[in-house]
Amino acid sequence: MSPAELLTQHPALTLTAAAMVGLAVGSFLNVVAHRLPRMLEHGWRSQCAELLGAEPGAAPPAERFDLLFPPSHCPRCGHRIRPAENVPVLSYLMLGGRCSACAARISLRYPVVELLTSVLSLVVIMRLGPGWTGLAALGMTWTLIALTLVDLDHQLLPDAITLPLVWAGLLLSLGPLFTDPRSAILGAVIGYMSLWTLFHGFRLLTGKEGMGHGDFKLLAAFGAWLGWQYLPQILLISTLAGALSGIGMVLLRGQDRRQPIPFGPYLAAAGWIALLWGGAINQGYLRWSGLA
Repeated sequence: MSPAELLTQHPALTLTAAAMVGLAVGSFLNVVAHRLPRMLEHGWRSQCAELLGAEPGAAPPAERFDLLFPPSHCPRCGHRIRPAENVPVLSYLMLGGRCSACAARISLRYPVVELLTSVLSLVVIMRLGPGWTGLAALGMTWTLIALTLVDLDHQLLPDAITLPLVWAGLLLSLGPLFTDPRSAILGAVIGYMSLWTLFHGFRLLTGKEGMGHGDFKLLAAFGAWLGWQYLPQILLISTLAGALSGIGMVLLRGQDRRQPIPFGPYLAAAGWIALLWGGAINQGYLRWSGLA
């Protein structure tokens, strides 16, 4: 049975599976967003120590810390989270949003991320189906959620995520899945260089850095996945969304206008929209402008 037939003949089963997988992945993405920055920091500290000539054995070996170890636990009392307490969304509701051992409050962000991942996964499968294109889009969607969370917390888009995303897009173009190799290569180059040029132009004019290098690589990844033709709409949507959000936070919340705002989440949202509806958006613009 083909993916299209599976969605047509068993839509409830397919969409339910997508939603349940999304919940589980969302739980894992919470772990990635929390631990990956600390893992990178540990690695950077170790590399700096080596560059500064620290003697082997001068510092005690660091305890293992990665995405799998130590097991999930309460940050306040150290209570190890049991499997029954780690069911996405349901455990949060059953525990009343508090640790079962010390009653410390559990952040609402955990179930929100799980639900968001589930909903977006459902939308992807409804839009693209459960075939290779849909599965690849799911991978991109989950990666964008992780990048958004890390950037909101640390104003960082790690190379450990953005660079594999670029290579994945270039490899997928060999299919071709979303675009052809020529458009993908041009998209990666133009995506990176457009923001690189803007960054250095802004720095020359103002003496300030307007964005991080991770933004260059994320736009390059979108160019590699979708082709250079989708970059204008991604830049336009993300810039407008970022500008409106920044103005809103200054006017409504009194945020200092000099405080930097991470651009990654807006870029990720615009890229995700282009991933699912970019072709329709481009065609609509061409018809509106009379070019089609």
